[in-house]
Amino acid sequence: MQVRRWARWVPPKLALVFYLLFALVPFGWMLTASLEPQTSLYRAHLSLLPSPVTLANYRALFTANPVAGTDFPRYFMNSLIVVCCTVVLAVLVAVPAAYGFSRYRFFGKDAMLYGILLQSIFPLVNFLIPLYILMQDLGLLNTYGSLIIAYLTFSLPLNIWILKSFFDGIPTDMEMSARLDGASAWRAFVEIAIPPAMPGIVATAIFTFILAWDEYLYALTMISTSSMRTLPLGIFAYFSEGVPNWSGLTATAIAMSIPVIVVFLVLQKYFIAALTKGALKY
Repeated sequence: MQVRRWARWVPPKLALVFYLLFALVPFGWMLTASLEPQTSLYRAHLSLLPSPVTLANYRALFTANPVAGTDFPRYFMNSLIVVCCTVVLAVLVAVPAAYGFSRYRFFGKDAMLYGILLQSIFPLVNFLIPLYILMQDLGLLNTYGSLIIAYLTFSLPLNIWILKSFFDGIPTDMEMSARLDGASAWRAFVEIAIPPAMPGIVATAIFTFILAWDEYLYALTMISTSSMRTLPLGIFAYFSEGVPNWSGLTATAIAMSIPVIVVFLVLQKYFIAALTKGALKY
């Protein structure tokens, strides 16, 4: 019995420890590099403990440096505006669209659903040139609108499919009862259908947030002015000089990851609920 219990519990624990080390050691080295001067990174032996410890790299984040082409506060604000607009619009569009596909029957419904899914089959880079030409014709290059439209193009198809599966799993009895009691279709949708689907809505919002926050290629293509750079483009500025500023780069990467970590920690119960309900299997 002891051997069987050991075989059941110890290997998964060891696998979890290995995975944690595999994920956390690079992050720990990045944190160490952000707390050291640039010159300390070129010593002969690798160390996971910073020596000497300095916060100069983090203080430099909040000071614009036109010579080096870095302005972390401005890049952070640009990313925040783009991400917030993208998440809000994605939720506002995906929720009623998914509800309509789940609850109503209409001509061409299946063709539209699979047409939406078809976009997710192809690599995102395939749409780079067409979207660039479209943004150029609309005069939206070097604006927040170009990035918001591009990110909505990526996130909406999967969001609609995830939320449709949630609405499919919600019984329609309560909605029918509300309609019989005189509630409008909109009120039944808002007050009856949305609350049970909230884990799925939050999960898709997190997915959209991470996609828009970390995206680099489309931002590099659509944005050419330094004042409109997002954080991924701001990180690239540390490679523009002859010797890369690894300490500043790692400090920026740490600061850039904090909003994603905070969002996930605050909303993790909704995300876990979405996973346990099996909505993401679609």
